[in-house]
Amino acid sequence: MTPSLRPIGIFDSGLGGLTVFNAVRRLLPRENLIYFGDTAHVPYGSKSAAAVTAYSLEIARFLRGKKIKLLIVACNTASALALDELRKNLDIPVIGVLEPGVRRAMAVSKTRRIGVIGTEATIKSGAYTRKIREIEPSAKVYGLACPLFVPLVEEGWWKHRVTRLVASEYLNRLRPAKIDTLILGCTHYPVIKETIARAAGAKVELIDSAETVAQEARELLNARGLARKTGKVKIKVYVSDDPARFALRAANLPAGRLGSVALKRFS
Repeated sequence: MTPSLRPIGIFDSGLGGLTVFNAVRRLLPRENLIYFGDTAHVPYGSKSAAAVTAYSLEIARFLRGKKIKLLIVACNTASALALDELRKNLDIPVIGVLEPGVRRAMAVSKTRRIGVIGTEATIKSGAYTRKIREIEPSAKVYGLACPLFVPLVEEGWWKHRVTRLVASEYLNRLRPAKIDTLILGCTHYPVIKETIARAAGAKVELIDSAETVAQEARELLNARGLARKTGKVKIKVYVSDDPARFALRAANLPAGRLGSVALKRFS
């Protein structure tokens, strides 16, 4: 197959990566896409680094078998814990969501007081703090684990009062830090972005890395002559558990209806 005609692979632990999928589909409308949601193991944020890396490598091998030309790790936890191993083990470009989000945050922050919300594993890894301080050593970084957000999104409670209460409880802990920028350090979180924004306050700029990741993918494909220019677009979606439930939840997201969702379990 001509390299430019090969699909882009995107994976996440569940629904959250569809925020990245949607941005890629919008910015690269001619590209064939394969999405994998590891719904059997969601959430990744409570798993060990070894487990997340193992899941990520297994999914990457599956997608590589589909002849993808680019892998987008649409999961902050996997980007923080498994990106290096993925790049070592694959012979195609691999893009994570962490670095684009950091660059965007540093471009908009005026006070250099940056908040990061994410899963327990992402925050514990310190990956965001390290990347931010590579750009600006004097930046103040305030990380906060918000472990309940992923289950609430996966449950479909995007505008539920419980989600509003949880968001208020979490974000109140960041108010003393007086941040001016908040990185949504999990791709599930943009699904409840409005709720998080209200809880964070009007003066706080929220950073959703999905658009930035899509832009990076476009630039990379154009630079390497791998962009697909014409042809009928094909979308394939796989999950590791309960495809019907995934399709039902996905239908209410901006990505819209995805067509058939296939089940792919690993041994």
